[in-house]
Amino acid sequence: MHVHVHVPGEMTGVKKRYVQVDEDLLREHPEFLDPGAASLPSRLAVVAAAMPGLVAAAAAKAIAEWGRPATDITHLVFSTSTSVQVPAVDLRVASLLGLPPTVRRTTLCSHACTGSSGALRVAKDVAETSRGARVLVACADMLSVLGVHAPHDDDDDAVGIVAHALFGDGAGAVLVGADPWDPRERPIFQMLAASQATVPGTDHVVALELASAGVAYRIEAGELAALVGANVERCLSDAMAPLAAVGCVGAWNDLFWVLHPGGPIIMDSFAAALGLQPGKLAASRRVLSEYGNMMGPTLIFVLDEVIRRRRQNHQDRSCGWGFMVGLGPGFTIEVMALRACGDIDNDKSTLPPTPRLKSSL
Repeated sequence: MHVHVHVPGEMTGVKKRYVQVDEDLLREHPEFLDPGAASLPSRLAVVAAAMPGLVAAAAAKAIAEWGRPATDITHLVFSTSTSVQVPAVDLRVASLLGLPPTVRRTTLCSHACTGSSGALRVAKDVAETSRGARVLVACADMLSVLGVHAPHDDDDDAVGIVAHALFGDGAGAVLVGADPWDPRERPIFQMLAASQATVPGTDHVVALELASAGVAYRIEAGELAALVGANVERCLSDAMAPLAAVGCVGAWNDLFWVLHPGGPIIMDSFAAALGLQPGKLAASRRVLSEYGNMMGPTLIFVLDEVIRRRRQNHQDRSCGWGFMVGLGPGFTIEVMALRACGDIDNDKSTLPPTPRLKSSL
């Protein structure tokens, strides 16, 4: 379902989103609109039925662009914060895609906006330690189903209204592998190094809590923006060391940026802390505008947008080094150093893992 967001667009930076909720779903489940109804089991059942197909569609596009058959995939790393079932969604996705029965599956839960960055970090580790591994990373969230309800008059609902205008549904997928290389593969980025840092005592700033009536939001946007501004340069400086070791030098504006767009105030604080030029976060701002914050999958959408811009615009390709940054509850900052494969030498036998990407709704 395609939804235009009218209120409060100037606050969220979102022009449109894609969500699972439509009139037919609400007619079938009128309890979803009642903030006092015990509707969580029904909501989770809707997510369980819809999410595998959404993930499989995104993954099928990634596999097609990768160029090798699905049976060559050795590992599946799946991340979600909006599905609670056993067996997990990854088992159904593996079946829909025709992955081999020997595929090694790992599921990450409840990482919210750092879902895909965490999954990519895990995939990098797997690829580096399992020779010949090809890891399918898939991430999906469907917060609209868990959070929709009719508005009511209290302070907590004011946060919920903003959240409903900000969040959308989506799924994304990436292929990650290391040597030996297959000639059918055309890697895009090297994954040079990955790190995670948590600011102590900040777990209250962003939280999603499952209650009987669905999800309840706790978002301190102003405090979160201040935390980003105060901590991001330190975390990025620590992550810069691997780039310096292989000859990358320069200022923050010399890099390309794949940033999770939590919201306009978050991106503004991030850009101000680093002194970034206005266009450096253009990919993140476009994804937020066109899709909303999809939590986990959003960063994959931004990565896809960065790739699209690099293919179409020579100026975007002038930066061969960059950072992928996930910002999420905790408060957690995930950083991955990337190097564009157009800037590497021809000896691929020693390259670190490289992602192959396509995203889909």
